[in-house]
Amino acid sequence: MAEKLGVLSAAKELGLHDSQLYTWMAKARSERNRSELEREKESEIVRLKRQLAEQAEELAIAKKFAVYFARSLK
Repeated sequence: MAEKLGVLSAAKELGLHDSQLYTWMAKARSERNRSELEREKESEIVRLKRQLAEQAEELAIAKKFAVYFARSLK
C-alpha cells in the first residue's frame, strides 16, 4: 500500500504515524534480504557438499591406482 500511495498517504489512511510505517517497511526489507542470503548460503552448502563428494571419490580411485601400481612394481 505504501509503495502505491506513498508512505505519508498510506500511514494517514491507516491511522498510523509515518515513522511506524517506515519502521515496518525497513524490517520487512531486512527480513527479505536475510532470507535471500540464507537461500544463497544453502545453495553454496549444497554445491560444496557435492564438490566434496566428487573429490572424495577421486581420492578413493587414486588410492586404488596407487595400490595397484605398487603391487605391479613388486
